[in-house]
Amino acid sequence: MKKVVFIFVAILGFTLANAQDGQFKGGLTVGLPMGDVKDSYSLNVGLDIAYTWAITDKFNAGVGLGFTNFSGKKEEFDLGVGPGTVEVKNLDAAFVPVYGTAQYSFTENIFAGADLGYALGTAPEGNDGGFLFQPKVGYQTTKFEVYTGYKGISVDGSTFSSLNLGFNYKF
Repeated sequence: MKKVVFIFVAILGFTLANAQDGQFKGGLTVGLPMGDVKDSYSLNVGLDIAYTWAITDKFNAGVGLGFTNFSGKKEEFDLGVGPGTVEVKNLDAAFVPVYGTAQYSFTENIFAGADLGYALGTAPEGNDGGFLFQPKVGYQTTKFEVYTGYKGISVDGSTFSSLNLGFNYKF
């Protein structure tokens, strides 16, 4: 994991040193878990920072780094013995996404984009992470973006996925 983060930081540093028309953006996402994890997790919250540069007037590309957490739900299990049940809280699942990002502006304010990369698993123990994909569409101004997206992290036979609402501040 340390090697991947080091490589990402080195690439980001090289990019920043050589970029002319670049822009930082940082933000927050909040989402509802879906699919394979909707019964075990109640909320997805994430933080991201990215650096993008203009490829054309309407197309930007760059690199990003973040943190995303799926909050575990409490579940009741019937032991099959007597009238009692046992309540167990699922452990939170946390990831550090390292990704490439691209965004196309259809108009001055409307855009579509995608993030692709790898989400390093940080919790619970044994979470190795997996392939990250996040298509999104949104509204932008010169100072901020508001978007909706579908975040998916493919992890050993299942997918941590959520439908998200996000906000990025551009600086």
